[in-house]
Amino acid sequence: MGLYIALGIIAVILFIILISCVKVVRQSTTVIVERLGKYHKTLQTGIHFIAPFFDKVLPAISLKEKVADFPPQPVITKDNVTMQIDTVVYFQITDPKLYTYGVEKPLMAIENFTATTLRNLVGELELDGTLTSRDTVNSKMRIILDEATDPWGIKVNRVELKNILPPRDIQQAMEKQMRAERERREQILKAEGEKRANILVAEGEKEAMILRAEAKKQSLIAEAEGNAEAIRLINEANPNAAYLTIKGYEALKNVADGQSTKIIVPSEIQNVTGLLASLKAVVDDKK
Repeated sequence: MGLYIALGIIAVILFIILISCVKVVRQSTTVIVERLGKYHKTLQTGIHFIAPFFDKVLPAISLKEKVADFPPQPVITKDNVTMQIDTVVYFQITDPKLYTYGVEKPLMAIENFTATTLRNLVGELELDGTLTSRDTVNSKMRIILDEATDPWGIKVNRVELKNILPPRDIQQAMEKQMRAERERREQILKAEGEKRANILVAEGEKEAMILRAEAKKQSLIAEAEGNAEAIRLINEANPNAAYLTIKGYEALKNVADGQSTKIIVPSEIQNVTGLLASLKAVVDDKK
């Protein structure tokens, strides 16, 4: 009876040992295996068997992109302004072996190197340049960090300056400057609007004056033509001496008919009788 119990215990122990020899690696992770304290192999996604008592499985390493949000760091600009800048680093483990054996506490190493690089880059810029050159600083930091972390099996994909906090007095001065700039732009826009409005009013008045003058001109022309027509109709109905004289001159012109005919009009012509006599003399000469 005791033998069966001992065999059962041995079977359970062997089953537990067998289970411990099976290692399942999840997707997007990898596992480092050491044999007798030395690197042995890297386990990729899937089921693997390891040697009991000889192999040691280290904690799984995620191959996903990681985000490290570092706390604000005091940074001094070229013009001696101390600012607080916090950074966000996006990185990914590309070589689990180098990541495991390359550096002690990789995340802390990245944080310290990021702070040092940030101080060096910002120290070459003035305050205004730091605030306006964020993309340039991000790009330079990414290149520098990527080269430095390559021996650690880490690839730095992006670096972002999350917040740039100047001293309080500098912030107040910047707010006053921005407020003054907004007021200046508002005044410029207001002045341009008033100028445009005055131009439109002047152009409208000019066009109105031209239209009024044209209308007055047409009115005077129409009135003069109406008066002339009225006089003509009155003279045709009851001709006076002046009207008859004008008609006589027109008759003389038609009789001459463009020929070199000498027409002598006496200055004493004051009535239609004298005009008709002159006309008769001209007709007789032409015959």
